[in-house]
Amino acid sequence: MASISFVDVDKRFPDGTEAVSHLSLDIADGEFLVLVGPSGSGKTTALRMVAGLEEMSSGEILIGGDVVNDVPPKNRDIAMVFQNYALYPHMTVADNMGFALKLHGLPKKATRERVRETAEMLGIAELLNRKPSQLSGGQRQRVAMGRAIVRQPQAFLMDEPLSNLDAKLRVDMRAYISMLHRRLRTTTLYVTHDQTEAMTMGDRVAVMRAGQLEQVASPHELYRRPRNLFVASFIGSPAMNFLLVDLQADSDGLFVSVGGTRLMIDHPGLESRVGQELILGLRPEDIEDARFSRDEGAILEAVVALAEPLGAETIAHVEVNARPLRHRGSVEEARDVDGDITNGGLLEPAGRGALLTARLHARSEAEAGTELRLAIDPRHLHFFDPLTEQTIV
Repeated sequence: MASISFVDVDKRFPDGTEAVSHLSLDIADGEFLVLVGPSGSGKTTALRMVAGLEEMSSGEILIGGDVVNDVPPKNRDIAMVFQNYALYPHMTVADNMGFALKLHGLPKKATRERVRETAEMLGIAELLNRKPSQLSGGQRQRVAMGRAIVRQPQAFLMDEPLSNLDAKLRVDMRAYISMLHRRLRTTTLYVTHDQTEAMTMGDRVAVMRAGQLEQVASPHELYRRPRNLFVASFIGSPAMNFLLVDLQADSDGLFVSVGGTRLMIDHPGLESRVGQELILGLRPEDIEDARFSRDEGAILEAVVALAEPLGAETIAHVEVNARPLRHRGSVEEARDVDGDITNGGLLEPAGRGALLTARLHARSEAEAGTELRLAIDPRHLHFFDPLTEQTIV
């Protein structure tokens, strides 16, 4: 096993496109780090530079403390798991898994033993004599992983390995990969556009946008204390709600008004912002049907535009008398088909009522067109500077 380090790495393509800009990032020995971001953020390019499949324009990449800029891919002692499995269709599972060992001259007996041990670990021992065409998507992905594991490399590089699987299988496989990592403790760099994968699998998560690293932190830290507006909007499903508010003060303290409701604020560091416009961020889980709220939060009157009962909870989209914000359009318009934020830019008020997303109690009777009293927990508000988009508190 070995650590992986990016030291001020740049990647510029011949047409001038800067895919990765000044990337500095350390992945500890045995760590599972996830690179997450929208399409075009540079995450896959970063991974391919570690593998040696893409040349960097400047900077250094270290594996196990050694600079590998000029080391050929085959000599970097890393193993990749791809999105499309990349299995040889004419070979059996056993031959696919043992092919790299054969190329490295490992004796046939030792190769068979290692393949058998890895297959048993992955639960695919009974598939060793089958061809890839005879396997399901999940089985093919386990074979692809087995081919990487059997080499016993210093590090694993995984590029969107679950994106071709159906929703249920993706859930099963991400849990399986996480448990496998806890057993092997091999350094892993995992690339995905899916923030749910990132949050459930990574020891730490690195969020990228437009070739730059926005924040690196544990999943909990990333979710509760996002560094800026982009991270706050990208991480979380449903996404964080954003409103434009005026910070005010009176004898009772600091507050903002949303839909005629006063939200008292007890966040040190905001005093100097009194009288200014700020971006207020509010997670859907911090908005509850007032009938089921355990805390005495502020009550906000709303009208339900759409209710999505999911069994264990209800996701409600509600209209409130407040100023919404747009990512030069809106946060939702900035999302691509996978739900990712695709661009940044300063936010602007839309000039009409706001649509908020709330995660309600399963027994909430919210229905489209009905009025609903919502309890807002003021302890979990986020504030951002509308000019810099950086977190204030």
